[in-house]
Amino acid sequence: MICSVCGGTSFSLTPVLWEQLIKDWQLSRYEVEYVNRQQGLSCDVCGSNLRSIALARAILDSYSATATLREFVQTPLADRLRVLEINPAGSLMNTLEKMEQHRLVFYPAYDMTRLDIETSSVDLVVHSDTLEHIDDPVAGLSECRRVLAENGRCIFTVPVIVDRFSRSRKGLAPSFHGSEKEPQGDYLVHTEFGVDIWKYALQAGFNAVTFHCIEYPAGLAIEAR
Repeated sequence: MICSVCGGTSFSLTPVLWEQLIKDWQLSRYEVEYVNRQQGLSCDVCGSNLRSIALARAILDSYSATATLREFVQTPLADRLRVLEINPAGSLMNTLEKMEQHRLVFYPAYDMTRLDIETSSVDLVVHSDTLEHIDDPVAGLSECRRVLAENGRCIFTVPVIVDRFSRSRKGLAPSFHGSEKEPQGDYLVHTEFGVDIWKYALQAGFNAVTFHCIEYPAGLAIEAR
């Protein structure tokens, strides 16, 4: 594997899941293994984990770019793109912010279901492992669609458990991402996404959904157009 962010070829794995989260999500050993790879396998050069690398690859593929993301953001095409990043997209933020028309907003201070952004004013919306923390993910994606100009695209990642259907955590014990030692209210999980993640984008009004895969099932990113 080659890192889509910097071109690195050396990676290290640090497991990130803890017992309570595994119990909350009722994860099998197989699921624990690939979620740990998704979140904890990182490029030794730039520090990007597998989900960030998958997100970078999806952005590059969407614009038919053969370079790394670090190279792509220096191109004239990248300078023309009006980019909205909702929450720092993992390690990609430091690279994406080099794009001339890049804008970063923070959830929950900036409500993803009510973006204070002009309609049809953005070419690319990017977010990473944020949608599961939105109480109404369809509303969040609908806002992403609203702010996109014609031929715009929303490219994002969520933790996907690929052998089950999505479920709301309403009525279940509160579950938090972040870290075992520092669970934070901002990281409360509202939705556990599964194989039907595509339907949320279509319900939000997008008319095409593409999965970009650099490693199945750990390295997936989603493009909605």
